[in-house]
Amino acid sequence: MGIGLGVVLLVLGLILVLGVVQFDLQFVDDIALGWIFVIVGALAIVLALVMNKQRGETRHVEERRYDDKR
Repeated sequence: MGIGLGVVLLVLGLILVLGVVQFDLQFVDDIALGWIFVIVGALAIVLALVMNKQRGETRHVEERRYDDKR
């Protein structure tokens, strides 16, 4: 989910930065909002990749102890 969300935010941010779609809201700057989406999207992709790499490298150790009091 992290990589997909990052890609969506990245694409939305680039759409706003490049001026493909413009909103007429007085209190929101389209380009600034686009750059925020680009940065957050890139950060989400990087974090998702790092977390997936760490999850793949975990090792499980099984320890068995026997009682020799027979």
